[in-house]
Amino acid sequence: MVADVVDHTNYIAKSRASIEALKSANLLKSVSINALILGESGVGKLTLAKHISSAPIVDAASFNDLLALIETNHTLIVKNFHKITNYKKLRVALDVYKTRMIATSNVHIDEAIVDDFFSLKILIPPLSKRQEDIAPLMEKFSLEARLMFDDAYGDTLSIENIVPDVSKNCYSLRRSVYNAYLMNSFGEEEILTMMQSFLSNRIGGRNDYRDLLYLFDVPMIKSGYAKFGSQLAISEKFGLNRNTLRKKINDYKDRLTLD
Repeated sequence: MVADVVDHTNYIAKSRASIEALKSANLLKSVSINALILGESGVGKLTLAKHISSAPIVDAASFNDLLALIETNHTLIVKNFHKITNYKKLRVALDVYKTRMIATSNVHIDEAIVDDFFSLKILIPPLSKRQEDIAPLMEKFSLEARLMFDDAYGDTLSIENIVPDVSKNCYSLRRSVYNAYLMNSFGEEEILTMMQSFLSNRIGGRNDYRDLLYLFDVPMIKSGYAKFGSQLAISEKFGLNRNTLRKKINDYKDRLTLD
């Protein structure tokens, strides 16, 4: 069984893969070697790099800026290492100024280049393969959101009621938490204003009312299922004929995605 490890400086580590990555990062704090952190966008590469060192951060796409910083810094964090335009020139600069490099990349890099520049490689898997990290990350993003909203809605929203989106790792997960807090803050006037703004950009045809009615029907039906559990109960509570409800459900079956 993997022991719980949470680095409260920023990098969350509760899954086996994240714990191993954090152990490697802690090792790198005490040894002055170059390291490459690999993984998809949003998995926490830059956060882990900043855990290793508080060095300046530079994008490899700005190659001249990178060369200038090498001259004046003992250590650099270089993000998007795969965007280096001249590996030979970089190699010379690092050797001349004895600069240490902690680099990140979300793209595969030729092994010969990796071996030439780095003594250690750390791979961070996507969040979909680090399920144990999702809940503590949601707690972290929830705290951020509560601070943003001055904690006004902290008592009325639980992360257990938030559907986590990890399609883009931490980027989409943070957005799903923030969106939940934002929607929880909406009153009737905000919802009406938002709907008016949304519809204003989409109306103009002869069948708009009929074609856009699903924007009301679909959330009503889904909420009905969540609260009442069956078509019979929904039709009774909504005062809606069962055949009418069944037709609406059939019409919207692609949008409802009901379990």
